[in-house]
Amino acid sequence: MTSVAADRPGRVNEDYTGALPTAAVLVDGAGIPGGERVCSHGVAWYAHRLGGSLLGLLTLGGDLPSVLAGAIDEVTNAHRGTCDVADPISPSASVAMLRVRDGVAEHLVLGDSFVLLDRIGREALVVTDPREVVIARAFQTRLVGVPAGGDEYRRIIGELRANRNRPGGFWLAKDDPGAAGEAITGSCPPAELNSATLLSNGASRIVDRFGLVDWPGLPALLGSAGPAEIVRLVRDAEAREKVAADDATIAHCTGLGQG
Repeated sequence: MTSVAADRPGRVNEDYTGALPTAAVLVDGAGIPGGERVCSHGVAWYAHRLGGSLLGLLTLGGDLPSVLAGAIDEVTNAHRGTCDVADPISPSASVAMLRVRDGVAEHLVLGDSFVLLDRIGREALVVTDPREVVIARAFQTRLVGVPAGGDEYRRIIGELRANRNRPGGFWLAKDDPGAAGEAITGSCPPAELNSATLLSNGASRIVDRFGLVDWPGLPALLGSAGPAEIVRLVRDAEAREKVAADDATIAHCTGLGQG
């Protein structure tokens, strides 16, 4: 398994990726301006703490939603006494997970991260949760021209965040372990896979925003060029098209059917 997590220029990395011999996790932290008022730790702390908890709990067994629920609970309890963990603008994260156990390759996605399964003799399978993206579109026009961090910006974002972790809304890792039950999960025999790749939505831009490669072609590009080159291509495209950079993180997993 190889992974790469690239900061936005001049910013602390708010993504996390890590791996065990038979598992990988990716956490894409999310926050908005003003979040420091309710959480002194910040988004990067939340993402890295959640990722570390996930790796620790993966060694203990249990299904992937249970592992995620336990990690959310651990991290929430770690700062419940100092921060307003229930505030809509406190840190949250999307999550992607992969584990090979007992002859089964399991995956999980919560939020707008991605799992890309390169299946032998079949079309690549792209797994993500579109609910936040769909709901956020309704708020995008309202945010045009609104200064980030101002009262009006926070009010609109608060309305968007009110859809988080509730029926009919979207689901992320935050303070409620029950959100893990809304994750998208699946499994297959590992021998059916050439590779599996976890991507943050900053890295998925190479396909879904910039169109430099399609999903079926991405595993081959990862295999030949490597994750770091994918991130470099994303950074070049962001600069060329004057798009604000986002943390871009990839965990590319091969040899799943071996051993």
